[in-house]
Amino acid sequence: MLRRRRIKRHFATSLLAVLLVGAAGCSGGSAVVEREPGLAEVVRVVDGDTIVVRISGAEERVRLIGIDTPESVDPRSPVDCFGPEASAAAKALLPEGTAVRLVRDVEARDRFDRLLAYVYLADDDTFVNLALAEQGYADVATFPPNVAHTDELVAAVSAARDAGLGLWGACPVAGR
Repeated sequence: MLRRRRIKRHFATSLLAVLLVGAAGCSGGSAVVEREPGLAEVVRVVDGDTIVVRISGAEERVRLIGIDTPESVDPRSPVDCFGPEASAAAKALLPEGTAVRLVRDVEARDRFDRLLAYVYLADDDTFVNLALAEQGYADVATFPPNVAHTDELVAAVSAARDAGLGLWGACPVAGR
């Protein structure tokens, strides 16, 4: 059983790598790798920064790169201020069945084996990670070497914080 899971995970990672292979570029002063997009379909939103998608018939958990939303489903921690609202905003942007384009940065997966991606709506190219930051549902979460969009995410969060949008107007900063 364990061997089968490893083979499935290896297959899914290999398939994603084939879909997401791309050219090198630069952003924010550091070298990054922009990847070709991979198309997927939203199965469900787990919380504000994690979704489940279907790629070529296989379900994959995807962590949105560059942002961190307040916790709303982690059984090890209490629900954070504005966690349910951030989750609802992600669900509104990414209803079940939505076609999305996943764009990888340098690393394919995190320590929880989730795919790491910048997520774009396939129909209008809305950059979901950025939209959540702009509307005050997310803070910046930078994990080098995945920093292709750090500058624009930092600017979006700063503007949302200055305007008191979303969590920045609803939550005490220290306790979020």
